[in-house]
This record gives sequence, structure tokens and C-alpha cells, in this order.
Amino acid sequence: MSESDAQRVALFLADLQVLDPGKARIIEAVRDLFMQADPDLQQRIMYRGLVFLSDGALIGGAFPYSHHVSIEFSNGADFTDPSSRLQGRGQRRRHLKIHTVADLEATDAAGFIRQAVGRDGPEPRFSAAGGASGG
Repeated sequence: MSESDAQRVALFLADLQVLDPGKARIIEAVRDLFMQADPDLQQRIMYRGLVFLSDGALIGGAFPYSHHVSIEFSNGADFTDPSSRLQGRGQRRRHLKIHTVADLEATDAAGFIRQAVGRDGPEPRFSAAGGASGG
């Protein structure tokens, strides 16, 4: 991540922490899940949210809304989703609506994130503090 991207990400997270600490916790947990799935992802602030890129290609992001955080997947239409948790009807994109950190586990966000980065690594687990930890 370039220094300017890192500064923008830090400022975005700091501002969100002041404006809505609950959404900040969710987005930080989503960020942890993406980075655990692929530590080489690039992070940027785009479209009023935190996006993740792999080799310059946008693969997903986390976006705060009034009543939830949306985790967007650029190619979510291709994902395996036997429980039909992903929402959206477009040609490519799908999303999860997250209201609490606990929803990350309930919606299998980590599994969809692993699909987004194209890796089937060890499944991240959630700590009692609400963040993701290595599994």
C-alpha cells in the first residue's frame, strides 16, 4: 500500500471510529479477514468505503451505510453459496449486509472473502473481542 493510500485508509478508519464506532469495528474486522486471506492485497479508499485489490483488480470492499455495513464482492456471482446468503441480482457483484461483528460469522463472510481472493487457507476465527484471529 502506498504511503498516501495508507494515510487515507488510516484517516477513513479514524473518522469512522468517531462517527460510528460500531461500524468502525465491523470494517476493521472485515479488513482483518481480507488481509488474513491474502496479506498482499492492496487497500484503498474508493466509493466512500475501504476496497481491496489484487494485482490492481478490485475484488471487494466494505462500505458503511446508515444501518449496516455492506461487504461487496466484485465477482460474487461466481461464488459457491449453497445457503443463499449473498444478496444482489447484477451480472457480477454480490454483497452481504452486516449489522454487527457477530454477523460476520453468521453469514460466513470469511468463506466468501477466501473465495474473493481465490484461496482456501485456514479459516479465520473470531476472538471474544470481536476481531478475527488466526485459526
